[in-house]
This record gives sequence, C-alpha cells and structure tokens, in this order.
Amino acid sequence: MTHRESMFLSRKIRRIVVKLGSGVLADAEKGLRSPFIRALAAQVARAWEKRGIQFVVVTSGAIAAGRKKMGMREKPRTVALKQAAAAVGQTSLMYSYERAFEKQGRRVGQLLLTHEDFENRERYNNARNTVETLLSRGIVPIINENDTVATVEIRLGDNDHLAALVTQMIGADLLILLTDNDGVFTRDPHRYPDARLIPLIGTIDEELLRAASTLRTQAMGTGGMASKLLAARVVSESGTPVVIGSGLAPRSIDDILAGKEVGTLVIPVERNRKSSRKMWIAYARHPHGTITVDDGAVRVLREGGKSLLPAGVVSVQGRFRRGDAVSISDQRGREFARGISAWTSKQVERCKGKKSPEVRTLLGEGVPAEVVHRDDLMIIAPPQIPGGRKGALS
Repeated sequence: MTHRESMFLSRKIRRIVVKLGSGVLADAEKGLRSPFIRALAAQVARAWEKRGIQFVVVTSGAIAAGRKKMGMREKPRTVALKQAAAAVGQTSLMYSYERAFEKQGRRVGQLLLTHEDFENRERYNNARNTVETLLSRGIVPIINENDTVATVEIRLGDNDHLAALVTQMIGADLLILLTDNDGVFTRDPHRYPDARLIPLIGTIDEELLRAASTLRTQAMGTGGMASKLLAARVVSESGTPVVIGSGLAPRSIDDILAGKEVGTLVIPVERNRKSSRKMWIAYARHPHGTITVDDGAVRVLREGGKSLLPAGVVSVQGRFRRGDAVSISDQRGREFARGISAWTSKQVERCKGKKSPEVRTLLGEGVPAEVVHRDDLMIIAPPQIPGGRKGALS
C-alpha cells in the first residue's frame, strides 16, 4: 500500500474543500469551460452519495466569465472594470454550477465573502453557520470572493488564501487545489520539457516558496504556484492534508480519494498542531502595524513560546489600538509571527526597549506586562535556512 493509499484510507474524510482556479474554469476566447464544471459536479455528487463526504467549492472565474460577456479582449486593469466584469460574470458562473449540480440531483448555495467576513468574529461565525446549515441539508456551498465590492483594503488577495480560510473555518479534512498544472513541478513545465512532478512535499519553507514563485499557473487568474503553496502551508499547519492537482482531468477528485499518485500531496503537520483561534489570528486578520524585535526576542518567541515584552521591541510601524492584529518582524524585516496587541502603538513606541519597572512608571499598573501575550501570538514562518540549503524545486 502506498503512502497515499494509507493516508486516504486510514483518515476519516468527511468534509472536503475543493478550489478551482480561473485557468481551469475559463478560456480567454471562449469564456466558461462548462464541461469541467460538469465533471466536478459528477465527482462531488458521486463521493457525497457513495461515501458520505460533504463538499464545499471555492471558485474563481467570475471576472474571466464577465470579461467574455462584456467583449473585453484584455484582462481588466482598473478596479471599476474588474468589479463590473465580476458582477456580469458571477451570474453566468453560478448558473453553470446550478445546472451542473442539478443534473446530479444536488442543489447549490452561493456565498460571496470578503476579508471582513473572516476578520470580524461575529461575521466569521455567521458565515460558518451558513455553510454548516447548507451542508446539513445536502446543499453544496459555492464560495467566491465578493469582487464586486472588494477593495485593496478588504481583499483576501486570491482564492487560494480564501480556500485555506474556508478549510479552517469549517474544519475540513482535506483541501484540494485544482489548477491547470498537474501539480508542483521542479521547473516550469510550460517552458522546460525536463520538469518533473513532485509527488510529495513535507515542509514548505521559504526557499521552496521562492522557487515556486517562478512557476507559471492560471494565466487568467491572480494566483500562482507560490500562492497555492502558501495556502497549503497554512492548512497543513492545522493538521490537514492538501493536494495540488489538475482540474483539467475529468476524474481528479475520484483518483485523489482512491489514493492514486496524482498531483502533489502536502503532508499535514501532525505534531504541534495549532488551535483554530491561533490560526484565525495569524491568517484571517489583517495586521494594523508591525512591531520589530531584536534577535533575543525572536529566539524566545520562536523557541521558548514566550510572550512579547517591551524590552525586546526595537521599533514600531503603523498605528494600532489595543486588540488589533499586528505583524512581528526581526531586524532584517522578515515577518515571523502575528498576534493581538495588548497595547496601542503609542504605548509600544513610548516603552520600547524598557524593562517592566520603567513601564509601570510610564504607563501605570493597569496596562498588561506583555505587549503580545503568548496565548494571542502565532509563529507563521519556519526558521531561515542556513547555508542556502536546496529545496524540493531545485
């Protein structure tokens, strides 16, 4: 029995998030690729009926579909044109999903989300309850970012990140990222015939992400292979496996669930699994500022699991209030953690580098001793690779 067969047969997979990119769903000349949506619907319905697996679909394609209907020859560049294309294309996209799933005896429900729906805890819970209600009634949730209203400040960035957040939100057992490539390759398979598929990835480190940034994927979309690996790293940290594979193959989901060697499997981190709240802090909230800390603070935060004290703070960027999310970086500008600040940016600036007795004199007894408490802090990046160690994409 292969590693994949062992994993997929031994794990109780009851809920899956499937994400389809624009490179799978749309063609620049012909618009939506309805046959691929029908193939997805058939596989989802089959697994739901025969194995009792619930599915949530995270979809791209609204802007690409709208571009075709509006007669645009090039990708829209301005925010207004993108939002107009999304408004026109979203109706066609959902109609295609509705028709495809109706033929399989399934209904669909649409959710359009922005970053605010994940950052605000009440809205987050409301979105999760909506998905849970749809699933309990056998309805397939179709989720997309609300491109018609999303601005730079509230954008999620790409639907790979959205799929990762949805996977965490509903406690899915598997994330499948379907793209126009067969998986993660050693080199760009569109340019190099000798490129090899990487069937298995353990640790997604910074070098792997840098190498993946050169791999082309989903020319019509906003994401790339690096964004898929970033999403996979987020999900694997919570103990959930990820498969990156081809959405152009008609039986990708069937083959993945059968444990066949298709695509790239990202192995979940089983040890030191992070709580859902810490994952929410790290990946569902926008940082309002950055706190730069010295090497000693980096070490105790990363290795010792300690709280951030003002003595280790070197500088502060941005303006934030108590309870806001903040980014924490080393002195070389590398972000390695995120957390919820117990102080305002003005308080951090005033007391940076100072010991506790000095802080109490300046701020009084009512202010917490920790700038960021360890319960509100999440390490988000692996240690830097000494000596330039080669990664899987070398």
